[in-house]
Amino acid sequence: MATATKKPAKKPLKDPKGGLTAAGRAHFKKTEGANLKPGVKGAADTPEKMKRKGSFLRRHFANPAGPLTDDDGNPTRLALSARAWGEKVPKTKADAKALADKGTRLLERYEKAKTRAKIAKKSAK
Repeated sequence: MATATKKPAKKPLKDPKGGLTAAGRAHFKKTEGANLKPGVKGAADTPEKMKRKGSFLRRHFANPAGPLTDDDGNPTRLALSARAWGEKVPKTKADAKALADKGTRLLERYEKAKTRAKIAKKSAK
């Protein structure tokens, strides 16, 4: 009689609270070569964080690619992705627009910080 070998349980790729798990990011790196990083949950206080969070918010919430709630009123994965980045889960188009506007402001702050760094670098020469 053959003994059954148990396969190790697969780790979930998607976090039920929104976003990808570490296993999910590793999976996409292995299969697609993607260099995915976890979302910026805290304050976007560095130029890199401003750029990443601002780009994410603009890309996903300026023109949402799908509904923010399902037929039962529960948030979709699109809406939950905001939580993975430390933002409030949007329930309406107006909430999504507010997130997109925040992304725009972050990108503007990033551009100003980049310009200041460039000026400081020139004056240091």
